[in-house]
Amino acid sequence: MNQTTILILIAYFLIMNLIGFAAMGIDKRKAARKLWRIPEKTLFGIAVLGGCLGCILGMEVFRHKTKHFSFRAGMPAILILQALIAYFIFL
Repeated sequence: MNQTTILILIAYFLIMNLIGFAAMGIDKRKAARKLWRIPEKTLFGIAVLGGCLGCILGMEVFRHKTKHFSFRAGMPAILILQALIAYFIFL
């Protein structure tokens, strides 16, 4: 893998994690104001597409979705699965 590809991947994952973090903050703010919410499947979709760390950090910082078992277990499970996939790809 060349240096350009690595930089593109790093930029992609940084952007996805920023999106994940922001989505958790936005959804928390909307929840507090009783406004339209970001669907849970969208939050999980962002995590699956590479924004898992940002979503987990957003959960903790904004104290959002921390009581939902699907998020407390699902986000770390996605992260572990992604780490395993990366390990076997770059092995």
